[in-house]
Amino acid sequence: MIALTPEQDQFRRTVARFVDAEVAPVADALDERAEFPRALFQRLGALGWLGLRYPEAYGGADADMVTYCLFAEELARGSLSLAAAAAMQSLMGTYFVYKYGSDDLRQRYLVPALRGDLVATFALTEPDAGSDVAGITTRAERRGDRWVLRGGKTWVTNAPVADVLTVAAKTSGERGLRSIALFLLDRAAMPGIRLGKKIDKMAVRASETGEILLEDVEVPETHLLGGETGGVEKIGTILAEIRVMTAALSVGLARAAYETALGYSRQRVAFGKPIGEHQAIGFKLADMLTSIHAATLMTYQAAARLDAGRPIGREAAMAKLFASETAVRVTDEAARIHASYGLAMEYPVQRYFRDARFLLPGGGTSEILRVIIGRELDWDRGAAFA
Repeated sequence: MIALTPEQDQFRRTVARFVDAEVAPVADALDERAEFPRALFQRLGALGWLGLRYPEAYGGADADMVTYCLFAEELARGSLSLAAAAAMQSLMGTYFVYKYGSDDLRQRYLVPALRGDLVATFALTEPDAGSDVAGITTRAERRGDRWVLRGGKTWVTNAPVADVLTVAAKTSGERGLRSIALFLLDRAAMPGIRLGKKIDKMAVRASETGEILLEDVEVPETHLLGGETGGVEKIGTILAEIRVMTAALSVGLARAAYETALGYSRQRVAFGKPIGEHQAIGFKLADMLTSIHAATLMTYQAAARLDAGRPIGREAAMAKLFASETAVRVTDEAARIHASYGLAMEYPVQRYFRDARFLLPGGGTSEILRVIIGRELDWDRGAAFA
């Protein structure tokens, strides 16, 4: 479908073999237990895959976005729960300390996180502030050479197991985006960081999610990442990567659902022949494969544009929108092809159907993405497809 370098193709094959041997066989058990997959998570760190997007000086691989998407896609094909935890660790949870932290902070937190020895997360969402970032109420007040944080975050991936948190907080009482800043919190060294309710989800159940409560947490000035304003702009610098990565996760999950449905359609016999040979099912499989093909091309074109340093805001939004909606449609059709067995917990298709819902809000809901795309409409037909 896409032109990969020999190195990228070999990397994909390596990750695929790992997924087939170590991830896919335990994916259903991980989902059933709904526990953070620590052993596999640490395996990813030991293999160097949590540091794909970071320089070799910090234990990374200095890989391009296409390579990272290959990793995300293959991992999601095996277990979206593990892929979600790894995505948080390898992008949002570690990016800001790398980009805006001192070298001391990088050595203390980034390096062990890329090895899988520390679990990192990013805490932005609040009960009354999701897409509307301006509405966050978590406050950071300066007291001498320290900041004191109070407030609460919700829907924090890895929250129950996180050692390190990048937290967005307001440095003034004014509403708006200007005074939002980012702080690096060490759960073991900073009293007042408390786990709130663990969220029991129907999807990506082994990617633990919960609330974080901040009760007068004292944070050293050195843990303020990049100044006391401009947090939204800093988050914006990684949004394109988050959206393209989420598109890759979507492609991986859709592939898993399609391959499962295709296999079932060849084995299940009705009216004297495999159901895949009946036009009603064959058409479903054809539409599923076509949509996956299109989502794959959009995802890797966006990744390649990012690697080339080209503008990517609109393309990242379109790729994430189309790919995540494709994953929802494909997993739904896969469950329909299984008919009653699509409801049976012994078949993985029900897990794919549930997990697909996780992909819709990450990196921006479909509704928000359509707003973003609409703002960047280009009526010059040539420019629109350049």
